[in-house]
Amino acid sequence: MISTLRNPYEWLCVASFATTLACSGSTEPSPADQKIAFWSVRNGHYEIYVMNADGSGVTPLTSDTAIHLDPTWSPDGRKIAFATNGDGNYEVYVMNADGSGVGRLTNDTASDFQPAWRPDGTTIAFATNRGGNYEIYVMNPDGSAPTRLTNDTAMDLDPAWSPDGRKIAFATTRDGTSQIYVMNADGSGPTRLTHDTAADYQPAWSPDGKKIAFTKQTVTGNSDIYLMNADGSGVVPLTNTNSDFEIDPAWSPDGTKIAFSSDRNGISYDIYLMRADGSGVTPITNSLATDASPKWRP
Repeated sequence: MISTLRNPYEWLCVASFATTLACSGSTEPSPADQKIAFWSVRNGHYEIYVMNADGSGVTPLTSDTAIHLDPTWSPDGRKIAFATNGDGNYEVYVMNADGSGVGRLTNDTASDFQPAWRPDGTTIAFATNRGGNYEIYVMNPDGSAPTRLTNDTAMDLDPAWSPDGRKIAFATTRDGTSQIYVMNADGSGPTRLTHDTAADYQPAWSPDGKKIAFTKQTVTGNSDIYLMNADGSGVVPLTNTNSDFEIDPAWSPDGTKIAFSSDRNGISYDIYLMRADGSGVTPITNSLATDASPKWRP
């Protein structure tokens, strides 16, 4: 049954990609003012939801039998881009933050998914296999002018913009096993950041651009959330379960917390929060079905 898969992405071919808390003295935003989008199969279908950062106020944004994945907020927090197979293959769509005004951005016979907004809102990066293998593309926010950034025989996935919009981190199998790379916004200057025998994927930049959280496959074949400097140095684990899958790291806008998905409850994936140093792990969803891919509203 899909909702009980150990890895919620294993039904998709990309599944083989199998700091100290800041003390600024400012008041932390109320959980009701912080929103997290995610996908869930709690109603029997893959739908996009939004909730408060403490897990309250869960609200569905989509409601049909298609699969909806990969929610990501526009920089102004007014829109959410996502991937869905409602038209037969995966395409990137966009909707208002309340679920209204759904519009299609890509239109290709290939699979287009994993949208990521550039911080200035001018561009959306996405992954696609329209060239025969998975590559990173960019397009305008209205879906026009799709442009290929990577061009190799490997799988290039998980695009993530640096906060200044000058770099894109991504996962690639060009070295055999999935590793984290970074490239310029135009696709030039690809540079390898991780050097592991196991898979590294799902990079996520800290809001100050100094750190990248990512998912690392463990020696037991499961996965944990790790942290490294933006140049690939200083790699440290944030979770250390060795028997569970910890995936989907996503930074809070103030950089003090990281949301992630985990199946540590032994039943299904839920969404958890932890401090940026890995401490204070707290579940914010508790569903018998999978909740995954959290993304904070900017």
